[in-house]
Amino acid sequence: MASENPKKSQLYTRTGDRGESSLYNGERRIKTDRIFEALGAVDELNSSVGIAHHYCKKSDNGLVEQLVEIQCNLQDIGSNIATPRNDASESQLRNTAFDEGHVEKLECWIDSLDSQLPPLRNFILPSGGESSVFLHQARSICRRAERTTIPVVEANDADESVLKYLNRLSDYLFAAARFAAKHDGLEENIYKKAKSGREASVQTRSL
Repeated sequence: MASENPKKSQLYTRTGDRGESSLYNGERRIKTDRIFEALGAVDELNSSVGIAHHYCKKSDNGLVEQLVEIQCNLQDIGSNIATPRNDASESQLRNTAFDEGHVEKLECWIDSLDSQLPPLRNFILPSGGESSVFLHQARSICRRAERTTIPVVEANDADESVLKYLNRLSDYLFAAARFAAKHDGLEENIYKKAKSGREASVQTRSL
């Protein structure tokens, strides 16, 4: 039975009720600030990767460990963005630095996945089963996260390595989506320009 007078949860603080929130360095900014726009997009991206992880785990396609590592990296990217590089202490900068080695690791994963796929000769549509379509969705959200992070990096509020990672991550998610479709034995839909006066037709290709 629930207590009639439960202890106040730490999940809410009421300090943001007037539309402001704190950064890691203690600075308070309005929630529509470019930093919070970028933080929100990265958080949404992390959630979408989590959904893709769920379906990849069901499929047992071998991507789950990489996706968990990516989610941890996105959490670290959030910490970097929330710590303006031109107005933070040395310890804060050190604790929230984002290693560019993560970008190189993504590139290795992309090379491995892409080497197992047929070459692209057409534009493809998000398709190929549950794992694939949710990886494609994460890819499109990643592009938005990248766009919202650009002005933050340009203002020297976040490290350039963060932007490089998001740019490379969208490429990884594209390769991973195609790989997931191939693993599940499903086809990907090919873009075909609709002709005037004719119904659109779906062209598929096995991977």
